[in-house]
Amino acid sequence: MATTTSADSSGVFSFDHRDMMVFILVMSLHGLQSMITELLPEFSVGGLGVSIGPFWFVAMSVVLLFRSFWACLAIPVGGIVFGEILIGDFSALGAVEGLLVITASWFFAMSLITDPDSPTQIAGVGLLAKAMEETAAWFIDVGKFYIGVEELEAISWLPATVWATEGIGALVQILVAGIVFGAIPTLFLYPRLRGKIEPLLGMRSTEGRNGPMFTRSSLKRLLAWVAILPLAFGAEALSETSGGIVTFTPEFVETYGQTFLFVPIVVAAVVAFGLVAYRQRKVEGGV
Repeated sequence: MATTTSADSSGVFSFDHRDMMVFILVMSLHGLQSMITELLPEFSVGGLGVSIGPFWFVAMSVVLLFRSFWACLAIPVGGIVFGEILIGDFSALGAVEGLLVITASWFFAMSLITDPDSPTQIAGVGLLAKAMEETAAWFIDVGKFYIGVEELEAISWLPATVWATEGIGALVQILVAGIVFGAIPTLFLYPRLRGKIEPLLGMRSTEGRNGPMFTRSSLKRLLAWVAILPLAFGAEALSETSGGIVTFTPEFVETYGQTFLFVPIVVAAVVAFGLVAYRQRKVEGGV
């Protein structure tokens, strides 16, 4: 008979073979959804170019099933591996912002969950994580404008307008990626995954807890999120002025065209569904 443990029984920073499987699953699924949306065209809202971005409901549903630090870290790593390295457009410094901000945003948001059986709470927490990510990116982009390492849309005689233009862009992304392609689909997907994905990885579903949503642990994670913003800004500003230090830029898409995007899509799909199929056979075999 297969041995299972609770998805959160060993602590958020524990790391064993189950955490490795969770990391690989989240990383590949997020990479897959990110690359599929890369094939979709941008559209305009009030003159602002808006990309759909990843279908966040996949990350919201899967990451919050496990609620570990490694599941959070797997989101930006998936974007880096499948959305940068495999298409030949990787900059080490340029990847630091997402690595820090996305991980910290999700790590804080998931600490607020008290009832993992509530799709509404899960969807709200996922939306909060996306909103925190976009808010951090807003501050960082405006900061780069003020120190002169990047040109952003602003009225020349009133630089403060950059706050409004970038803020509107962040708000639109929150509405589109966070709600339309995030929280709303999560309401339907999460209940259908809960209790089905965890056993495949040899884990039990996470349990709820009593007490308020915001705890001392939540406060520590929120302070960590605030503390990493200067680090993320420094790395991003440095990448704009001194390059990525470590780069990998053969630019496969520019060389072979948009069809090359199917390479990371296929790789991510093979890794994700291969892992699920492998674990399903193990479970059925009683391993």
